[in-house]
Amino acid sequence: MKLTNIIYWISTILLAAQVAFAGIIYFVSAEVANGFAHLGFPSYFREELGIAKLLASLILVLPMVPLRVKEWAYAGLAIVFVSAFIAHTSVDGAATAVAPLISLVILVVSYVFAHKRQAFVAAV
Repeated sequence: MKLTNIIYWISTILLAAQVAFAGIIYFVSAEVANGFAHLGFPSYFREELGIAKLLASLILVLPMVPLRVKEWAYAGLAIVFVSAFIAHTSVDGAATAVAPLISLVILVVSYVFAHKRQAFVAAV
C-alpha cells in the first residue's frame, strides 16, 4: 500500500501542477494566446480551458473530493490531452504533439493508482 500511495501522489501532484500551470499560463501569456489562434481556436476557448484546468487540478489534489468527482476530472483531462494531440498533429505535425501524450501517460498512472488505493481501502 505504501508504494501505491507514493506512486499515486507523485503522479497526481505532477499532473495537477502541470495542469494548474497551464491553466494560469492560458490567461497571462500572449505567446499561448497566439498558439491557440494558430491552431484555429477562439480566445474564449483558451479562457474556458484555463478555468477548467485550474478546477481539475484542485479536484485531483484535494483529499476530501470523492473519487466519483475525481473521475470526471480525469475524463475531462483525458479528452483535453487527446484533443490537444490531434490539434497539434493536424496543424504542425506529430513532433509538436509529444507533450499532450506525456501528460496523458501521467494521467493514466494517477488514475490507475487512485483506483488501487480505493480498492485497498474498500477491502480493509
